[in-house]
Amino acid sequence: MIEINDVHKRFGPVEVLKGVSFNVKQGEVVCLIGPSGSGKSTILRCINGLESYQGGEIRVLGQRVDNQQRSINDLRRQVGMVFQRFNLFPHRSVLENVMEGPIHVNGEARAVAEKRAKSLLDLVGLGEKINAWPQQLSGGQQQRVAIARTLALQPKAILFDEPTSALDPELVGEVLQVMRNLAQEGMTMIVVTHEMQFASEVADRVCFLHSGNIVEQGTTDRVLGNPQEPRTRDFLRRVLREPAIHHCEHCRKIA
Repeated sequence: MIEINDVHKRFGPVEVLKGVSFNVKQGEVVCLIGPSGSGKSTILRCINGLESYQGGEIRVLGQRVDNQQRSINDLRRQVGMVFQRFNLFPHRSVLENVMEGPIHVNGEARAVAEKRAKSLLDLVGLGEKINAWPQQLSGGQQQRVAIARTLALQPKAILFDEPTSALDPELVGEVLQVMRNLAQEGMTMIVVTHEMQFASEVADRVCFLHSGNIVEQGTTDRVLGNPQEPRTRDFLRRVLREPAIHHCEHCRKIA
């Protein structure tokens, strides 16, 4: 479904992606892990056409990603994105936030969009909050609305850019549970995360990035349970020393 082949990306003289390659099949969940600044979020932004890239090629459903093409908005409907910050419209209710895209982007009738929005808010456990304003919700609730908003456009895949990093620790679990449910239902997902427990439970594959390169990739058993590269082992040891991270079964072997 998503093909990333030898992708290079520069910001001025700084090369932040140095020939990144990996593929994602339909229904697969791939987690990108690694230190800050390694290029994880940049990959997602290139896949979604929010950033251009200077070398290599990205294809989604066979179509080359080029943010200068008119078709880029069609591609963004196929590949949704959930950001660290929720970016909800503060002047619209929860229900209206979820309805906004289908009505104004896809041209759906209001009744159709409203029915789907209510169903999706039920799906993320917020059916009773349809008339609430974003400022009345917790951070975890706002992020779940953001996920419902993305789902409302009926994407074929979703990119998650550290969706729990802006949340208080006690709110992380409710967002991860929604993502677990999506994975179980077969949603294709690429997830940038520092939540090793989540990656261990949900990911089909894990890619470890360092300094713009994929240093190691493979199944969770191999990358998290038996990493071959010293940089991967060092990263996991460092992450597992941070008290906010839950120790997954695979990573306890590293610690």
